[in-house]
Amino acid sequence: MTAHAYDDYRDNKIESGLLYQDFIVDLMLQVLRFPVTTYSSRLYQTTVGEGPCGVEIKHDEKYATTKRLWIEVAEKARPRDGDYAPSGICRDDNSWLYIIGNYDVVFVFSKVLLRAYHDTGRYPVRENNTRTSKGFLLPDRIAWSSAARVLTPNAEQKIARAVGDLHAAGRLLHAVACANPAQGSLFPMDEQQ
Repeated sequence: MTAHAYDDYRDNKIESGLLYQDFIVDLMLQVLRFPVTTYSSRLYQTTVGEGPCGVEIKHDEKYATTKRLWIEVAEKARPRDGDYAPSGICRDDNSWLYIIGNYDVVFVFSKVLLRAYHDTGRYPVRENNTRTSKGFLLPDRIAWSSAARVLTPNAEQKIARAVGDLHAAGRLLHAVACANPAQGSLFPMDEQQ
């Protein structure tokens, strides 16, 4: 993968993760009446944790097809030689809950339990295909039996439809802006985009 292609891939994954994080914040409040707040800045996330309530949120886009959860233990921002930084359940921060899943199934784990699974070595740590993450695969049956809570919002299709609608609305707004000469002077746009 070229550097430019990887940057596009990474930007897509970041946006996908942020969308999932927002979904979880709403889900936790609506279903469990547990307000999850997250930090946005890199400074707070690296010095304190993901948020003041100590919740790490991970979107596992492959869970629906693999029926295994990728439990991250280390990461790199880019594929490169050199060491990984502790991440996920191995990061030394204020996290005590680890929420992972997709829009249909959400698992809420104790971080301590996932660390115990890691420390036993029962699930071997491996590197992902992009060489940016290390973790282990937690089998579905273990996830269902050991999670503190499992929520089943079954929202995958609704989210896909909403994102598609947002893209369509963006294209329509762009076309309207390009058709209005006065608008073009405010926001220079290339109609080829």
